[in-house]
Amino acid sequence: MKQTNFLENAVNHKNKPLAVRMSPRNFKEFAGQESILGDGKLLRRLIESDNLSSVIFFGPPGTGKSALARIIASKTKAYFEEANAVTIGIADIRKIIEAAKARTEVFGKKTILMLDEIHHFNRLQQDALLPDVESGIITLIGITTENPFFYINAAIISRSTVFEFQPLSKEALLHIMESALKDRENGLGSYKVKMSKEAKEHLLANAAGDARRLLNALGVGVLSAETNAEGVRVFDISVAQESIQKRAFLYDSSGDAHYDHISAFIKSMRGTDPDAAIYWMAKMLAAGEDPRFIARRIIICASEDVGMADPGALTLAVSALNAVEFVGMPEARIILAQAAIYVACAPKSNASYMAVERALSEVKNGKVRGVPNHLKDANLDGGKLGHGQGYKYPHDFEGHYVQQEYWTDPVEFYTPTKESYEGKVRERLLGIRKKKSKI
Repeated sequence: MKQTNFLENAVNHKNKPLAVRMSPRNFKEFAGQESILGDGKLLRRLIESDNLSSVIFFGPPGTGKSALARIIASKTKAYFEEANAVTIGIADIRKIIEAAKARTEVFGKKTILMLDEIHHFNRLQQDALLPDVESGIITLIGITTENPFFYINAAIISRSTVFEFQPLSKEALLHIMESALKDRENGLGSYKVKMSKEAKEHLLANAAGDARRLLNALGVGVLSAETNAEGVRVFDISVAQESIQKRAFLYDSSGDAHYDHISAFIKSMRGTDPDAAIYWMAKMLAAGEDPRFIARRIIICASEDVGMADPGALTLAVSALNAVEFVGMPEARIILAQAAIYVACAPKSNASYMAVERALSEVKNGKVRGVPNHLKDANLDGGKLGHGQGYKYPHDFEGHYVQQEYWTDPVEFYTPTKESYEGKVRERLLGIRKKKSKI
């Protein structure tokens, strides 16, 4: 009977996807995340000493979060319980907690609960865990692809250590790929594979830092590749392209990636890098982002970062939004590209942005000023209060300018740069301010 079970388990293991079979069993096999798992790092020390307290692992798919939890399971003396937040409810949580309490009272053994996709738990479900996490009955390993500070109860966060997993580097992915090709027991080592450099580079580049995606593509490619006369499976660039299909975008319109990508887009335009700006824009569009959202951000950048250095940038950006709404996708991508490139290449000045920030600060924290009498509206007082009296109409004077007070205790908020058109504005304004200072 034992032999049958062993054979069944062996067959089942071989039928599992390559990514599951190659899941690391120890730190030696674990690739990547050196910043949190390197020798001497806090998380590594806690695991190796079996003193792990509640933790939250968050980061993109395929970066080793669940794999690390299972390494912890193999090392700890605690009872290890594994569950998925999508499939369990309050009743299941209570059963797990009751069993953990009994284990502690009878055997003095603690329980580690690995809860995958914890962001799917609602507040009530999370609250059900809280007392026993706090008391130590349950040591929680929460796993999520979403930012825990947005999706997980603040009380649980405060009782846990949060570790962020990064997309795997090319070097880490290469190590995983080579291990899978060599491993005869769990990987593809029993096959003779000739993999071209181009095919390897294509898989690494399009895995997007995701080991699961890489291994799934590698497994499909090797098994589907044609065998030559020598019995070697030829894994060339065409096989690689078919295996990995379209690049998977880490992009969620309501998640971190959404804000990270638009931030990169704006900063690229601000930094006068049109190529980077177009790349981030193209990635957002390919992932299904609303083109109007992108157009609105171009408008903001045109005013905040280009400003008076090229006032035409704002006009073009607003026109682009109107055109995008009128034309729609896919042609709207061309309009967005023109606007983004124009703003990225335009001379830059944030003087207008800084001016309004300084003015708002003065309004909130500075001296309170009333409107001078000669600037008040004269239409409402019927001439009885003297509103508007003494006002000098600038167009009646040479150069359409006349010296007069527009507010008390003036402060300079706007400091024009020498950039392009704003340089001309600067020269004129400095002349005017010089005249004022002589009064």
